[in-house]
This record gives sequence, structure tokens and C-alpha cells, in this order.
Amino acid sequence: MPIELFENEIIDNIRRLTKKANKDNISRTEKYERFYQEHPEIKWAFLAAMVSRNAGWNMCDLENEWIPKILPYSYRQLLFHVYERANWLIFQDAYPQLLLYHYSTKFQRPMFHLLAKFQVSLFMQNEWNYFWKYRDQERLLYSLIINEQNVIQDPVILHHVFKDKVFRSLPFKLQDWFHFSYCLFPTVTGKLYGASVYDFQDVTSRIELGKRLSYILFLDSLHEEFIYFSKMTTHTGSRYDYEQYSLVRKKRDTPYLRFTYPIVSHHRGIVTDWSKIRKIKDKWYDPPKLKGTIDLTKWHQKKEMQIQILILLHQWLDLK
Repeated sequence: MPIELFENEIIDNIRRLTKKANKDNISRTEKYERFYQEHPEIKWAFLAAMVSRNAGWNMCDLENEWIPKILPYSYRQLLFHVYERANWLIFQDAYPQLLLYHYSTKFQRPMFHLLAKFQVSLFMQNEWNYFWKYRDQERLLYSLIINEQNVIQDPVILHHVFKDKVFRSLPFKLQDWFHFSYCLFPTVTGKLYGASVYDFQDVTSRIELGKRLSYILFLDSLHEEFIYFSKMTTHTGSRYDYEQYSLVRKKRDTPYLRFTYPIVSHHRGIVTDWSKIRKIKDKWYDPPKLKGTIDLTKWHQKKEMQIQILILLHQWLDLK
């Protein structure tokens, strides 16, 4: 078969597989996890899977027992679309990269020149070729974190609707100030590890968070526990996925994702290569700045209680 026909067949297959897999948060998470099982050298895939689980829980939390008491439906829908849009865009950009790496290993030759066919940044085209040559797993991990956060910066973070109605809103600023947003890595022993999210609109802050989370996820003392959790726990989008292992008995108060939200139809639109208009900062490759404890088990319980108290106080003030 001529090389052009062979490559066109691969391109068509990747487009088909990506479209099929990029259906919702559940399907994306499953594909990330499955890819990591096959290619554990690509650490970012497992980070993406575990962060994607958190995105699912955050989506479903918007319709749990508590949040609808304080946030109107229209605002909750906007928040859902922020999570969903970012989740979709990252997968749409990253999954073809992962599949081209898979094909490169299968045919034992780099095929990253085809990344341009999927509108992947020149930055990542160079980074994949660098990885193929030098096998620097940590550099590729950081590069993919840098890329994904820049990919969503303009179409999500700076999108005029999300920027005005979500990121500048008082509820969003309050959760930023009081660290009510966080990314959790659960274990089947009930322990929770992770980091809180702050200054979410700043791309450098999100990159720093990604590096910090990757450090936690691949700690020798914890990594196998996270792997075991992902293998033992089907991702449903409900926060009960990890609460079922808690030492404190808790009823399910967060719904399943596929029972809560319809499939959203997306369009990528005009794609601009962010690496051609934004400078790559050297500090993006610095080791993560580690702040405070990574064991958030008790911290999480405290934050959940604070949120519930604030909601009850808000209801009481409304009645008064």
C-alpha cells in the first residue's frame, strides 16, 4: 500500500475513534484509563483520567442535595458547560496525540508528522518527536499539562460568556477565595489526597496545579493505591464513587452523570495554534511548588461541612 493511502487510513481511523470516545465525561475517562493501562510510560494519560473523574463529580455536584438550594438553574447550567466544554476540548486535542503514539509504537516508527492533520500545536509536535528520541517521561508529562491548559485558555477561560457570567461572578470568586474547589485522588481505604484549586483563570496557576497533582499521583508510596482505586471503581460521575470507601458512613447525595445530563453536541470552530501566539515560559518546566499537606481526608470533610453551613445560613437569611 502506498504510504499516503496508509496514512490517510490511520487519520480516518483516529478521527472516527476520537469522535466515538469524546461522547461525554464517562467515555473520556474510560479511554484515558485504558490507554494508560496499555502505555504506562505516558503518565499524562493517568493524570487526565483522574482529573476527568473530578470533572465528572463537579458536574454532578451541581445537581446534588445541596447546591441547587443556593445556585439557580441557569447558573448551574453555565458551570456544567464550562466543565463539559473544557473536558471535550482537551480530549479532542489530546486523544489523537495518544493514538498516534500508539500507532508509532505499533509500527516502530514516529508518525508525529500527522499531528498537524488534527490541528495539534507545533509545540506538541516537537515535544512528541523529542520524547520518541530521548524517552523523557517527565518532560512529556509537563509538556502535555502545558499544552492542555493553553488549549482551553481562549475558547473556555477567556470566552466572553463564561468570562462574564461565570469567572467574574460572586459565587465563583467566593469558591476561589475560600478554596472550596479542589481535585481529589481517592483510595479504597477512604484516604483522599490532592490539592485545592485557586486563581483558576490564570494559565500558569493551572499548569502549576497540574504539576503538583502529577507529583502526588506518581509518588512511589501512593501510586499503586490510585491505580487500584481506578481499576476497582467504575466512574459514574457521582461523588459516591469515592465516598463509598469513606470511614464515615455517607448516603448518596450526588446523582449519576448519565442520568443527569444529556449528550452535548460540540463544534471546535477555528483552531489557533496557541504556541505561535503565546510564549513558552521556562518556569512551566520547573518542579512543582509543594504547599501544605497532600492528605486532604480531614480537610475535605471540613470543607464539605463549611459549604453545607453556608447554604443553611443563606436559606435562613432568605427566610428572615
